[in-house]
Amino acid sequence: MLKPTLILATSALVFASGIAIAGGHGGNPAVKARKAHMQLYSHNLGILGGMAKGEIEYDADAASAAANNLASLSTLSQRSYWAPGTSNAELGEETRALPAIWEAGSKAGEIGGQLAEAAEALAAVAGDGQESLGPALGGVGQACGACHKAYRQENN
Repeated sequence: MLKPTLILATSALVFASGIAIAGGHGGNPAVKARKAHMQLYSHNLGILGGMAKGEIEYDADAASAAANNLASLSTLSQRSYWAPGTSNAELGEETRALPAIWEAGSKAGEIGGQLAEAAEALAAVAGDGQESLGPALGGVGQACGACHKAYRQENN
């Protein structure tokens, strides 16, 4: 079941990236691609978080689809998104990515692996009921938070 979801997630990412690149006349394509990827994470997490909180009616199929999308997204190569020279130090307000993500000793790849593991665990239980979402979302949130804390500039 993950294979069709991977195809769908990849297609959505390519589509969203294409819109982001075509939609603006300026900006760095790598930054636009990673922002599109993060928007897809956010969209799917919004569905799952809303269901976990009871703000959105729980739907096993929708929860499974969103969780499978997260799992698929977390395994896509982001190598081209994180090109050197695309931090907030070089590009200013265009991005919130801190230069530390490119430094020797960066744990971003390790954290990405933790996200993939947590997303896969979430996908395994998302269709099992609303009560399964909260605990499984915790691991995803921890991985996201760890990366954002170390490698993303706070909102002003």
